[in-house]
Amino acid sequence: MTPATDDASAPRVRDHGGGVHSLRVPIPDNPLGHTLVHLLDTGRGPVLVDTGWDDPTAWDALSAGLAACGTSVAEIHGIVITHHHPDHHGLSGRVREASGAWIAMHPADATVVRRTREAEPRLWLDYLAGKLERAGAPEAHIAPLRAAGGTGQLPGLRPAVPDREIVPGELLDLAGRRLRAVWTPGHTPGHTCLHLEETHPAGSPGNGRLFSGDHLLPGITPHIGLYEDPDDTTMTDPLGDYLDSLERVGRLAPAEVLPAHQHAFTGAAERVRELLAHHEQRLAGLLALLAEPLTPWQVAERMEWNRPWEQIPYGSRTIAVSEAESHLRRLVKLGRAEVTPGGEPARYVAV
Repeated sequence: MTPATDDASAPRVRDHGGGVHSLRVPIPDNPLGHTLVHLLDTGRGPVLVDTGWDDPTAWDALSAGLAACGTSVAEIHGIVITHHHPDHHGLSGRVREASGAWIAMHPADATVVRRTREAEPRLWLDYLAGKLERAGAPEAHIAPLRAAGGTGQLPGLRPAVPDREIVPGELLDLAGRRLRAVWTPGHTPGHTCLHLEETHPAGSPGNGRLFSGDHLLPGITPHIGLYEDPDDTTMTDPLGDYLDSLERVGRLAPAEVLPAHQHAFTGAAERVRELLAHHEQRLAGLLALLAEPLTPWQVAERMEWNRPWEQIPYGSRTIAVSEAESHLRRLVKLGRAEVTPGGEPARYVAV
């Protein structure tokens, strides 16, 4: 996602009315600054939408925020996860241990969680190194991954395995609430928005409220890269999934959007139109670059980012290449580009 600076002056807990609160839970060493964890009152007890990063500072902020709302971690009845990324799912396991809460997630992302936990050592680093090699990354960028893989250690977190599945289109089992799952793949294969079907507490016109996770944000364009699965060779189209999902959310026309970053906002349909136009412009810009065959790495070097390529950190370059590839796959799917013959690294050209 395009980075956003955290607003330290914003309230750490906000009452959105109708038994909905947002809690600002910090993300360590990240320009996004925080995750907005949402607290939803139900007839069986409080339910969290996302939990924040697994970090002591984040845990303290979550605990303090819950206390300010008149509850505690021990009283949490359930946890609904919009998607598997660690700034959303990270603290889920710790909350479950403290409260006995259930954890619900879309099965596509639950599969990612299980695969991450069960993967053999080196699998992910070797997979990522091979993917970058096929994308035309220079050896200097790949070498640190090969070195880390040589240690036989699998880096990263061990996220909690969910014990409930979110079924797209269906209401979640929440006493006294109508919270419907809206599957919105793109940012992850199982990303899910949650539509609170109600009259807006402030009487605002529109169709209830939407917990949008990372799918729809007021001033950030979510990262749309390739879905990561070492065992799946299917040619997925994450950007196409995302654009379709955007249109589906736009048709909902919620009175208010409660995202996982930045702040709550209105005008969902207008924001959807802005994002659709942004990606169409980006696809047009890429198509102009493909007058000559280019690898995904070369495309990423030439794309417009929020800073010059030379200033983009190592890890963010890997993310940028994945985003470039998702756009390239979309152009291929639309019949506007193709992969040139000749093996690896892959090169794309306009048709």
